[in-house]
Amino acid sequence: VQLQASGGGLVQAGGSLRLSCAASGRTFSSYAMGWFRQAPGKEREFVAAISWSGGGTFYADSVKGRFTISRDNAKNTVYLQMNSLKPEDTAVYYCATPGVKYAIYNYKRQGSYDYWGQGTQVTVSS
Repeated sequence: VQLQASGGGLVQAGGSLRLSCAASGRTFSSYAMGWFRQAPGKEREFVAAISWSGGGTFYADSVKGRFTISRDNAKNTVYLQMNSLKPEDTAVYYCATPGVKYAIYNYKRQGSYDYWGQGTQVTVSS
């Protein structure tokens, strides 16, 4: 399984970015997908996740109402639309996917995910 994240960059506070994560190596539509981030000097934290069917989405409180996760199974890609960006959103963003099909027990737990992308840097200037 390979995950390739892209779309990061430098943006001013209040701006928007859309991250993409292209998956390969297995049937994309059967697996949940998640986004995590790690800021300098901090631990990696959950950002958002989407169920295998796309019918369930989950967000960290810090991004709820500003970020939207979605998936396009025809393109084997998951997206993270980030609006109203804040300097505290600055981090390396990682996409991840579990090793088990369909539903997982805890979408917000890092241990639920077995495969990780290489990360894409998001920098929000004030």
